[in-house]
Amino acid sequence: MSDRKVISFENIKIACKSCSLVTLCLPMGLDPEDMDRLDRIIKRSRPLHRGDHLFREGDAFQCLYIVKTGSVKTYAPSEDGGEQVLGFHLPGELIGLDAIENASHNCSAKVLETSAICEIPFSHLEELSISMPSLQHQMYRLLSREISQDESMLTLLGKNNAEERLAAFLLSLSGRFKRRGFSPYDFYLSMSRHEIGNYLGLAVETVSRLFTRFQEEGLLEVERKHIQLLDLQRLESVVKRSSSDTNQIQST
Repeated sequence: MSDRKVISFENIKIACKSCSLVTLCLPMGLDPEDMDRLDRIIKRSRPLHRGDHLFREGDAFQCLYIVKTGSVKTYAPSEDGGEQVLGFHLPGELIGLDAIENASHNCSAKVLETSAICEIPFSHLEELSISMPSLQHQMYRLLSREISQDESMLTLLGKNNAEERLAAFLLSLSGRFKRRGFSPYDFYLSMSRHEIGNYLGLAVETVSRLFTRFQEEGLLEVERKHIQLLDLQRLESVVKRSSSDTNQIQST
């Protein structure tokens, strides 16, 4: 883990139009002039570290947050007094959209590793979107993407198959890393086994056992948080096989 990249404060201050995430983030589709207008309202703070919070449940809604580097998890209190992980957020992803309706956050957001975050005051963003239809359209697109991801997660959890859940989770991370220009085969998990299990509705022992099984079957190699996906096609077949088995059961 000692080879993880060190975040430079100078890199954090890169303007939107020069950022490598511009095709994934809120500025996508904006012309250079509009991008400059958006860039002027964005706040770029010092790097945050593991355990720092962007916001906590019940905090007044003021800003939307975009992960620039690193990763963040969102979570809510669970019935047993612990926490229920709601999502893991990678560079280019927007956090805080759920707070727009009630003007307060329904969950908490905690940094998983040293991260750089862009903050966008929502009142300023609303003002800009009135005169920038392309920005308003991008907001709708991001809201739609969040709804789609929530629906996909509910579908995944409803299938009640541990193998499928973990395989789908790893494939999702692979695709998300690829869209950001990183390797889809070789990456580090910033979240713990316990957090993965919490998110997928699985016991931590089940998650560890499945990682071991996938490794024995030649699907991946795992060393602590370092993951190498060796056979994406066979990993995809785990998800498809589980779905096929479910359909066969439902048709009998």
